[in-house]
Amino acid sequence: MNELSFAVPLWVWAAVTLGIGVMLAVDLIAHRDNHVIGFREAALWSGLWIAVGLGFGLLLWAWQGGEASSTYYAGYLIEKALSIDNVFVFALVFSFFAVPDAYQHKVLFWGVIGALAARLVFIFVGAELLRVFFWTAYLFGAFLIWTGYKMAVSKDEEVHPDRNPVVRLVKKVIPTDPRFHDDRFFIRAHGKRVATLLFVVLVAVEATDLVFAVDSVAAVLAITTNTFIVWTANAFAVLGLRSLYFCLAGLLRRFTYLHYGLAVLLAFAGVKLVLSETPVGKLPIPLTLGVIVVTITVSIAWSLLATRGEDGDIGEATRETDDVDGAGPEPATGTPASTPSATPPPAAGRSS
Repeated sequence: MNELSFAVPLWVWAAVTLGIGVMLAVDLIAHRDNHVIGFREAALWSGLWIAVGLGFGLLLWAWQGGEASSTYYAGYLIEKALSIDNVFVFALVFSFFAVPDAYQHKVLFWGVIGALAARLVFIFVGAELLRVFFWTAYLFGAFLIWTGYKMAVSKDEEVHPDRNPVVRLVKKVIPTDPRFHDDRFFIRAHGKRVATLLFVVLVAVEATDLVFAVDSVAAVLAITTNTFIVWTANAFAVLGLRSLYFCLAGLLRRFTYLHYGLAVLLAFAGVKLVLSETPVGKLPIPLTLGVIVVTITVSIAWSLLATRGEDGDIGEATRETDDVDGAGPEPATGTPASTPSATPPPAAGRSS
């Protein structure tokens, strides 16, 4: 295992956390009017988040040298690649619940905050387990290899957000109105506080990402157990998840073979983690970076070449269906259709 270690002063942790908070606040303010995010806007925001993530790697290089920077980039790239899988299931959740386009960003914004909190806990717990109990490397490695196998063979398995045990528990514990009420998560009805359907969607997104966080964090821990690098790699990759969703939602059907590439990355991370506790030892970071870049490039290029000429715009299909009778999209306060107007994309393998 990569035992890269360097002292990180408390003020650096505080500065990075504050910086992430400021970026989240800027993003929230920029989208406070709940406007529908188009591809151009999403692409600009995605470019900004990617630039921030890559720029942090340069700062790390200037501070701690090339090994720390390349280790960060390896973790950032693998988390960024795995976040594409999140987009598949988020698109399915939004389609299943017929979430109006204007409210999807708010759900993803609060979903990202929950994702960051979950990853922070998993990072420190996982790193401590790997440090104290060497045999946990075999468990984490086997888990990643198994997850990669499941991703490769279960592409066409359907995900049913309403069957998620967390979603079902929320509906039983919290009084819920089965409709959207603008962008509100809670309303007052008959003198009591009631959750709206948008809150149920948020719970579905959070519960799904909780599953994603386990193998995502384990995959980066396979590269290094340095908690600062693992945390920043995860945080900067997840920060751009909302914009990535709006960039890729219309192209998901063209990523036919991407799940094979993600499966290879998870399995590779598992093998790397197991080998770290054998005489072979840790694999070089340049080799890790090379495998990640080549795998992502090949799987995306293979997918796009195999589906060239196809129309993969899921959202466009929905809008066309809504506008057939000239009535326009369904009002935000209406009861969502029981069946989404567009067929959701197949899950890429990791699902709740």
